[in-house]
Amino acid sequence: MELEALQAVLPEIESLGASLAVISPQLEKYSKQVVKKNRLTYPVLCDRSNKAASAFGLTFSLPEDLKALYLKFGIDLSRFNGNDDWQLAMPARYIIGSDGKISDSEINPDYTRRPEPEQLPELLKAL
Repeated sequence: MELEALQAVLPEIESLGASLAVISPQLEKYSKQVVKKNRLTYPVLCDRSNKAASAFGLTFSLPEDLKALYLKFGIDLSRFNGNDDWQLAMPARYIIGSDGKISDSEINPDYTRRPEPEQLPELLKAL
């Protein structure tokens, strides 16, 4: 699981003077469950209604057929995200310097292809 992989590279990320945060549209109560279940020690922040993701141009709305499939598998975005938007964000990774500037990013429109956590330390070393 990606969250566990991030947890595994966290000590190296921190040894390079960086910190890690994950942003999710899920309501805080669901993110807290994920943090507890996976024993995560980095913050999982809530992006209510995908406002930050939308500002970065990362959101897309699920079509009705995919929405029905999600519901069939028990994935109710309305419940998890606290709204009826049925939006997701494309997987993205941003490395932001202490000056607030984005020094590296990776975005993929295919939500099944996510940035690899194991790449983070090498990307940080290259800065």
